[in-house]
Amino acid sequence: MILLRNGWIVDGSGAEPVRGSVLTEGERIARIGEIGPVVDCEVIDCDGLAIAPGFIDLHSHLDLQVLEKRDEKIRQGVTTEVVGNCGFSPFPFLGTPDSLREFAAGILGRPDGWGWPTAAEYLKTAGLESNLHVYPLVGHGSLRLAVAGQRQSPLSAPELDRISGLLEDSLSAGCAGFSTGLMYAPGSCAGRDELEHLCRIVARSGKLYATHMRSYTTGLVDAVREQLDLARASGCRLQISHLQAAGRANWSLQEQALKEIETARREGVDVEFDIYPYQCGSTVLTQWLPAWALEGGRQALLQRLGDRELRRKIAADTEAARAQLWGDITISGLSTPGNAGLVGRNIEDVAAERGVEPVEAALEVLIEEQTAVNVISFNQSEENLRQLIQHPLCSIISDGFHVAGKAHPRLYGTFPELLGTVAREKAWLTLAAAVHKITAKPAHRLGLRERGLIREGYFADLTVFHPTRVQSHSTYADPDRAPAGIVRVVKDGQSILCGQN
Repeated sequence: MILLRNGWIVDGSGAEPVRGSVLTEGERIARIGEIGPVVDCEVIDCDGLAIAPGFIDLHSHLDLQVLEKRDEKIRQGVTTEVVGNCGFSPFPFLGTPDSLREFAAGILGRPDGWGWPTAAEYLKTAGLESNLHVYPLVGHGSLRLAVAGQRQSPLSAPELDRISGLLEDSLSAGCAGFSTGLMYAPGSCAGRDELEHLCRIVARSGKLYATHMRSYTTGLVDAVREQLDLARASGCRLQISHLQAAGRANWSLQEQALKEIETARREGVDVEFDIYPYQCGSTVLTQWLPAWALEGGRQALLQRLGDRELRRKIAADTEAARAQLWGDITISGLSTPGNAGLVGRNIEDVAAERGVEPVEAALEVLIEEQTAVNVISFNQSEENLRQLIQHPLCSIISDGFHVAGKAHPRLYGTFPELLGTVAREKAWLTLAAAVHKITAKPAHRLGLRERGLIREGYFADLTVFHPTRVQSHSTYADPDRAPAGIVRVVKDGQSILCGQN
């Protein structure tokens, strides 16, 4: 038993904090309120501290790292992790996992040594080897690879039947839902009929459909409309991943995108969205290339880049579609030590040093690194970020993943950043509202029972923190730094972090 004594209970509902104690017994919360001495109980003095439900990260890419008992998320107060986002999951595969590893390594953060033929086998491993609650989504890109490889064309009827069977098997095995990554090949070529068919399967399961949409730049509003139409037609529960208007010229589009979502919600569509509390995002550099150039995978792309005419067309199409300035795109991860000095430098700077146009510098680095290049991009205005974070339909996520270089600070600091910088210093949210967006709200989206709130009889996932001191110390220059102010983390009644300042 653990007695968290005389703290400020921020129960996850959005209600204002109240003074009291929380007693756990076994894996459950036994009592809440004024609690006297308890025999054979660990007592933690929480005077001046906040007691909250364990934080839930509704969107990350730590599918592999959660199996390594790493502590980046626990140090932030996280007890539950949702992986398999943006169409990338480390399962399923048919035959060998080689193509799946090539497809997902840039996002999952490791090029080899992994892959599970089925969701059931991944879930079994996660249950045995993770120190967090792990809820995977099954990725559309991974499903497509298993059946049709990197081919970018409509699926045949037999192929769609096979993907449908794999999706049904994954959901039945315990996946929390289905994700798409419609800016990444091969998912980018999926048409309306394919997506609606798969979303109907998700709807029948009552689980979540999370989407990295086709566009967050000039096509943002159309991309939102596409997903809302899918939700209307299929009846699925829709989660729009990391909603934002990316690129300075597109910031004004956010208002219309939100109006579309709000209208659909009023009409009965079960739609919400999420965002990380940073103006910069992170992904792979190949996302800026035209989809046609990515068909067939890495070697096919490298062959095209080696052809003078095709390379010229790739460069032209990249420039025509680019939303961010090249100076807003910074290299964060590379595969070879020879280019290690490029980490932390933007594409414009690299181009000036090499005496070439920025798009040519980007293509050169992709060739040198065998296409394995991660980047951090400046995406959105502070005003837009504030509007998203304050919106009642928004949950807060990390979207974190590992790179061979310097990861985005969201991997190490999202939740203390929300509680410290966003809620306390900028006053964009009350403490209670901030906690709600990382506890009860994501728990509800996932359909988790008896988690996400401090209630008697609920599972004892709890995070204790200093409300006046909690803060991220992770920066873009030095991301791997522990946050301050997370004091104790309890998962199912067992302490998994003790004594951090």
